[in-house]
Amino acid sequence: MSWLRFINPRRYIKILDWYIIKKFIGTYIYSILLIISISIVFDINENLAKFAQYHAPLKAIVFDYYMNFVPYFANLFSPLFVFIAVIFFTSKLAGNSEIISMLAAGVSFKRLMRPYMISALIISVLTFYLGSYIIPKGTIVRQNFETMYKNKKKNTSADNVQLQVGRGVIAYIQHYDNELKKGYGFCLDKFENKKLVSHLTASEIQYDTISDSKYHWKLTNWRLRKLQGMREKITNGMQRDSVIMMEPTDLVFSKGQQETFTSPQLKEYISKQIDRGSSNVVQYEVEYHKRIATSFASFILTTIGLSLSSRKRKGGMGMYLGIGLALSFGYIMLQTVSATFAIQADTPPMLAAWIPNIIFAVVAYFCYRKAPN
Repeated sequence: MSWLRFINPRRYIKILDWYIIKKFIGTYIYSILLIISISIVFDINENLAKFAQYHAPLKAIVFDYYMNFVPYFANLFSPLFVFIAVIFFTSKLAGNSEIISMLAAGVSFKRLMRPYMISALIISVLTFYLGSYIIPKGTIVRQNFETMYKNKKKNTSADNVQLQVGRGVIAYIQHYDNELKKGYGFCLDKFENKKLVSHLTASEIQYDTISDSKYHWKLTNWRLRKLQGMREKITNGMQRDSVIMMEPTDLVFSKGQQETFTSPQLKEYISKQIDRGSSNVVQYEVEYHKRIATSFASFILTTIGLSLSSRKRKGGMGMYLGIGLALSFGYIMLQTVSATFAIQADTPPMLAAWIPNIIFAVVAYFCYRKAPN
């Protein structure tokens, strides 16, 4: 049982580590509460008139909107909160000569980074889990609230939709209404060896929302032509239940839709759209990779923050907080710019999502090399 010693947390986390971890996590939570509280006050001031105009219930405002508003923006600006937390409490430790005492006691700068990296790991895992599994579900509720009570128009229809729903199977819908889950002017063509073998048309197509499985559609006033060599077989009817490999989410694309998918749903959706040859998949790929990249930002920004603020200097922590805010906002802005490059300039989505981390990792490396001196 000697191997248990290697996985015992007490082997790696000493009293000094617990002291710094508590300071780090506590300051991180405090900065989130402070900044999000200010954001809520400004948001209420901006939207109070709309809430009153559209008669939004207090329960919906609190639980549907703000209970999902807070996690979304806290996770979105997590790199900012990490940087502020590190700068703030590390500068205070340096100002009280605590870091000097640690180094004088024989603690190397590399050893000093251990509790910071453990804290960053905790925040990174939490950020990834919330962003990939919890927040997308709340985003659906928040966006529905905004559509109903803030008059944010949501795209609920599509015209002239054509997509590949299977190998050699092409679907076309003249008009689709997502609120009714109904399409008009439907056509389904099946090809074998580049030759048309069947042609199915229907005046209406209705998605079955109560079915236990996906892809169930009900066709109204349908007509099927099967081409068998020189012969043609025609059948028709009023109602027909069919399994067609498409869903309402494949037909209507609304702004911010990628934020409502969990990471497994995003991965499945991306794979399905690529198989269909869809070009409207880049923003979904960027969102998928950005969730992973953002969680790693905690390690990079923690290293930069510690390297900048671990030295005791005259003038206090004001300058470091200013630098921290500037670098954090620079990171967030670079995320937005790189995502735009992927969508508009054909930059690979994975590279676009990791560009901010690559650039700031280089900065972190030079800061870390210089800090012990």
